[in-house]
Amino acid sequence: MVRTTVEPGTGDSGGTPSGAAAGYRPFATLPFGAEFRRQASRRRTQLALGFLVLLPLIILIAFQFGSDDDDNGRGEFGSLVEFATSGGLNFTLFTLFVSASFLLVVVVALFCGDTVASEASWGSLRYLLAVPVPRARLLAVKLLVALTYSGMALLLLAGTALLLGTVRYGWEPLRSTVAAELEPGEGLLRLLAVLGYLAVVLLVVAGLAVLLSVSTDAALGAVGGAVLLWILSSILDQITALGVLRTFLPTHYSTAWLGLLSTPIQTDDVVRGAISAISYATLFWGLAFWRFTRKDIVS
Repeated sequence: MVRTTVEPGTGDSGGTPSGAAAGYRPFATLPFGAEFRRQASRRRTQLALGFLVLLPLIILIAFQFGSDDDDNGRGEFGSLVEFATSGGLNFTLFTLFVSASFLLVVVVALFCGDTVASEASWGSLRYLLAVPVPRARLLAVKLLVALTYSGMALLLLAGTALLLGTVRYGWEPLRSTVAAELEPGEGLLRLLAVLGYLAVVLLVVAGLAVLLSVSTDAALGAVGGAVLLWILSSILDQITALGVLRTFLPTHYSTAWLGLLSTPIQTDDVVRGAISAISYATLFWGLAFWRFTRKDIVS
């Protein structure tokens, strides 16, 4: 077992009084752009982003073959199905609704859970640290890149759905059973607010995935663990016997974005959900940095 260190110099004649090599700047190592391009070249990144572009097209084709006499389910889901073909904004809203609870969770967990664990599984992590790249710097850059790709995934899904939906169904008002008909301009603003809230909620998944990524050498374990824990939280949230304890679950306010579509707009749960998500994400990221800067790197 080899324990790597991140001591940046050997104290030779070309070094600085601190022992670092002349010209060494810790915060200039592993540039964001280099890591971004590196992740862009990976097959999992290309497939994940490509599928999110393809999904709205699949949904659009499914609606073309759908039956008009189907009852489209019940409740909120059924109402969104009913309005999905009434305009590009409604089609985008439906696409987000069917993707938010699982697909986007998996994608964010994939980008964030694969950050460190994949390097460890390939045996390249200790060589990155020996460049030397400070551990906190390495994790911070990888986290920022993962969050950037997660944001891109959300925007690609919504943007593609809006483009295809508008071309097929037109630029029509946003409609739902919990709000009055919203003009396209206001409807677009509401849709952007929904995207923003979903991005904040998914920070919990990102934090959990990164924490698991620095705790295991198996990328699949980090990704799968984050998704399974999110699903477990969702299941527990359905158990009313837990009472007020449910409000402390990270998934309790995951659907609060529906309040952004109501008339008048309801923001109480949105604010609570945002505070909860940011708190959990900060906690998980803090634990991840604490763990990573102290663990023995043997792979």
